[in-house]
Amino acid sequence: MESGGRKLRIRRLGGSRAGEMRLTRFLRNDAVTPEEMLAEAAERTAERCAGRHVVAIQDTTVLRSGGGGGSYLHAVLALDAQDDAVLGLIDGQFLERGSGRRAGRRQAGIEEKESFRWLEGADQAASVCAGAASLTVIADRESDIFELFALRPERAELVVRAAHDRALVDGGALFAAIDAEPVAGRGELRLAARPGRKARTASMEARFMPVHLARPKSGSRGGLPQGVAVTLVDIRESDPPPGEAAVHWRLLTTHAVESPDQAWAVADLYRRRWAIEQLFRTMKTQGFDIEDVRIEEAAPRNRLVTAALIAAVCIQQLVHARDGGPGPLRPLSDAFDPRDQVLLQACCASLEGKTERQKNPHPKGTLAYAAWVCARLGGWTGYYGKPGPIVMLEGWLEFQAMKRGANLLNPQHNGSKHNV
Repeated sequence: MESGGRKLRIRRLGGSRAGEMRLTRFLRNDAVTPEEMLAEAAERTAERCAGRHVVAIQDTTVLRSGGGGGSYLHAVLALDAQDDAVLGLIDGQFLERGSGRRAGRRQAGIEEKESFRWLEGADQAASVCAGAASLTVIADRESDIFELFALRPERAELVVRAAHDRALVDGGALFAAIDAEPVAGRGELRLAARPGRKARTASMEARFMPVHLARPKSGSRGGLPQGVAVTLVDIRESDPPPGEAAVHWRLLTTHAVESPDQAWAVADLYRRRWAIEQLFRTMKTQGFDIEDVRIEEAAPRNRLVTAALIAAVCIQQLVHARDGGPGPLRPLSDAFDPRDQVLLQACCASLEGKTERQKNPHPKGTLAYAAWVCARLGGWTGYYGKPGPIVMLEGWLEFQAMKRGANLLNPQHNGSKHNV
């Protein structure tokens, strides 16, 4: 079997020749499916969602492309709306896209289109997060689909970035209608860094209005209403830095918005979408390097990518937990087997120095404690900056290698199903 990318080498993940062979057998085992792995991850996520306001973020990333088609991964990630804690993975889907599929696309029913994944992701979020106090599903412009609003799951709210200047039931057009509205409020919004843009606090203007989106004339599923009522929240940067494009979000939401404060709250929910971009970044070139996986057979390749996805969620949980706040400390069991605490403490004892800044400041048994250990194993000194996902990934891989060695010495301590 061909190996994976730089960080996803089969031998590195296996830890030894014997481990490499076990992992190869796992990837070749038809009895193990990505669906089962994802279902187990979702089950653990469901436990953490109970009683919380959950933000479910969905997005699609490219795994490999060429000739007008390619392989894609669609993922749904759960966050705690109160403190941005990563609660876990909700869903994942693999998509194969061929070339030359545009003909007849507009006339096809939603179930026949790739865009049906956005509806499936929302349905899965509602199912997995059934015990949550409330649920908001967030997605970018590709999910701006009439059916997503018309068929949204019960008790699930939506925040979707508008892609289309849609017709309204009253005969108007969506974008012109909001542009004619006066500014309802001004404020500042913290924007995360992204390629080509540094993190910054932006001065923004907010507008909002209720709108009634008209049903498209073609390609819609039968039995849909003539229109759906939502609110359009328009957030645009009033004074961008020189040389940078102004940020402009047109957000369609099912949340009630009757004041500027509620409009800003919707914008703040949409801001959380950066978390899934960070997740994909951890999976790609600077992290697990899934784009360089050279396994031609879809089944074993998808098993390996699924394992990397679940592990990348763990890395994001560690990054969020590194500072020990602002919310309550998350338990170690979010991302580790509780039995890993013994090894974590042993690692911590060897990593701590004599000064306060070289000591782990977090309580044992918390995810923050484990994050400090993984950061130090990944090369963070404790003095300069904050460890990001790539440093945390290196430390997590090092800890997994140590765990394999400990298991060889103590076979009674088997590896946890919570880890990849």
